[in-house]
Amino acid sequence: MSPDVDLTAPRTGAHATLTRLLALDSRLFQAAAERHWPGAGPVLPRLSRSANHGVLWFAAAAAIAASRTPRARRAAARGLASLGLASLTINTLGKRSVRRPRPLLDPVPHVRRLRRQPITTSFPSGHAASASAFATGVALESGGWGAAVAPVAFSVAVSRVYTGVHFPSDVLAGAALGAGAAFAVRGLVPTRAQIAAPARPRAAVPALPGGEGLVLVTNNASGTADRARALRDALPRAEVVVCEPEDLPAEAEKAARRARVLGVCGGDGTVNTAARAALRHGLPLAVLPGGTLNHFAYDLGVEDVRDLAGALERGEGVRVDVGRFSSKRGQGVFLNTFSLGVYPELVRERERWADRIGGWPAGVLAALRVLRADRHPLEAEFQGRRRPLWLLFAGNGTYHRMGLAPGRRLDLADGVLDVRVVHGGRRPALRLLSAALAGPLTRSPAHAAVQVGRLRLTGLAPGTLLAYDGEVTEVEGEVRLEKLPEALTVYRPLRVR
Repeated sequence: MSPDVDLTAPRTGAHATLTRLLALDSRLFQAAAERHWPGAGPVLPRLSRSANHGVLWFAAAAAIAASRTPRARRAAARGLASLGLASLTINTLGKRSVRRPRPLLDPVPHVRRLRRQPITTSFPSGHAASASAFATGVALESGGWGAAVAPVAFSVAVSRVYTGVHFPSDVLAGAALGAGAAFAVRGLVPTRAQIAAPARPRAAVPALPGGEGLVLVTNNASGTADRARALRDALPRAEVVVCEPEDLPAEAEKAARRARVLGVCGGDGTVNTAARAALRHGLPLAVLPGGTLNHFAYDLGVEDVRDLAGALERGEGVRVDVGRFSSKRGQGVFLNTFSLGVYPELVRERERWADRIGGWPAGVLAALRVLRADRHPLEAEFQGRRRPLWLLFAGNGTYHRMGLAPGRRLDLADGVLDVRVVHGGRRPALRLLSAALAGPLTRSPAHAAVQVGRLRLTGLAPGTLLAYDGEVTEVEGEVRLEKLPEALTVYRPLRVR
């Protein structure tokens, strides 16, 4: 061998830098193994095992969603979607691109080691990626829930070094990949805060410190007791009136006579009743969601007591459109939707069975009975011919991503009725499903859509059912629909939380 060749000379460049980083990584792992972690012994190994296959995060998502607020449900869904993308990336690219062996367990005390050692490669850490993806996804939708989840996610990531199954760099790389997955999901599906709603007409509404001047009527049947108590805590000067459903119209009328601002807590039907009183008396309306469906409140951006209390105390409000229908039997208003055909019949059938077998079973039974009926609920005259219809829907404003159930409205003062029609024919269930999948498409053999300012319907048979904001009534002959532009003033938080 030539004496001119020095085998001890260190390598230079990227390879040398990588060698030094790996050596530092090993020293950090050694230091962590030798360090005493007070209180970590009985906790971190169990926490690490609980995160296997994402079990911990599915349980966390269920717990978050159980709070039954829209923000919490969106946070749970976004966390799981981020976790899914991170896991897919780790398993298809990460583990196969860098085949790094696991650390040697010699310096790790036996009490810390996992009972079953992983057999996959070490880089990057899948547990850290899942923890980071879930926590980041939740935080992007809800800062409060993100703060609650973050310590658990951090502990899971640390547990992988503590138990000796990963080097610190594995965990850091996994955490970075998981956070990137959450932001990638946000790029594909923007958060509620990212979606910039059109500038609505801002209204001059009074600021109510402590809720002074607010009289809020709440529907006792909607299970609103907790929300009413929370409102009293947030706005101690507000007056809260709790009443039974049958007393709601009279109580809303009495409250409107003495209130500076009329408030309501309940579902969409309850809100509709209060809105009529507010319109008659020229009062601003404050809406607190408290029912099964709360489309109007959620489209306003009011999801809980904090949203409404902040808007009331700061004096933040907007003007919104109101839909109105009239027929020989009278007239009414709707803040969300108006429909004829299958949906009103389904609602009426569900109400018939709900007290006997419960809400969800009654809904399933009603759908089966209505869709199997050998008749079309509606007929429309077009070009001199009468044609069958399964459903006619009119939304107070444009609904986005709408299927059989209403989606979200970005603008509650756009001046249009969003009209959707499902044509008649055989196999109603298939036609309704295809209409749901078609969304706003107008070139569909089963589905048509148009946006208008007013609509006139004629030739309705006696006893035709009409649904508006979840309430059902009967009409016949002619029905006229129109928009009342910016007719109602409502409180709405103008700051995104």
